Amino acid sequence: MRLIKFRDRESGSSLTADHSRVGLLEGDEVVPLGSPDLGPSPLSRILHAEDPEKVIRDSRRGSIAPVPLAKVDILPPLDHQEVWGAGVTYERSKVAREEESESAARFYDRVYTAERPELFFKATPNRVAGPGQPIRVRRDSRWSVPEPELALVLSPSLKLVGFTVGDDVSARDIEGENPLYLPQAKVYDASCALGPVITLASAMPPRASIGIRMEIERGGEVVFRGETSLARMARTLENLIDWLGREDRFPNGVILLTGTGIVPPDDFSLEAGDRVAIEIDGIGTLVNPVARGAPA
Repeated sequence: MRLIKFRDRESGSSLTADHSRVGLLEGDEVVPLGSPDLGPSPLSRILHAEDPEKVIRDSRRGSIAPVPLAKVDILPPLDHQEVWGAGVTYERSKVAREEESESAARFYDRVYTAERPELFFKATPNRVAGPGQPIRVRRDSRWSVPEPELALVLSPSLKLVGFTVGDDVSARDIEGENPLYLPQAKVYDASCALGPVITLASAMPPRASIGIRMEIERGGEVVFRGETSLARMARTLENLIDWLGREDRFPNGVILLTGTGIVPPDDFSLEAGDRVAIEIDGIGTLVNPVARGAPA
């Protein structure tokens, strides 16, 4: 089952919750879920239920006719959830972070092997871009990259309900200048993208077989291509979830980015007009254009 949050094109350009709907993505069609029991924030009502699949089946009985995917706008797959990130979970990420700052290299090496993971706040819902919406490069950054990541969708009880595709856009030059600048390097408007769907955990392929791929286009040409797999993570998903929930509560649920194993070379930086496509097995492809300048 793949859940999608969407808005009918004819409802106008507003992205407010009043115009959002939830459905199942089936091929090139969206099957809207029509149960009145879902009430406000219907996506969270499903994700936070004791049995999300049963809620979906019951809601589908009241569904209206399917809608062609081409006639809807896909929204970020979250309601009020915070987005958090985990870092240095792949060896390639560790090496990249060490390359950013020679003086901080020993800290990143120690985090990679330590019991305690790196966890950081990434975004509020209003800072998250959905499919087709621009991700943004900071105006004061000269070296920014996308970071393709498997994103965990967690209920308020921190139950792993589903998965989506995440992009943890980062200003590597700002972070490399001083590790204390990490929040500025990673937390700003449109520095995070999620989507296009949430695949329920029961519908995902075996974890060891999940591949992650990224392509970046510039002027119609592919300027970077990379891939990795979840099998190359140095930590388990359960370990990250456990640490995230040790001293924090998430009454609205939370989305946790699990780190990246794909890092462009040091001479690469995102530019306005680039197109970033991140594909994860079992979920789909998240595509975002790149913008630079003041937030929209």
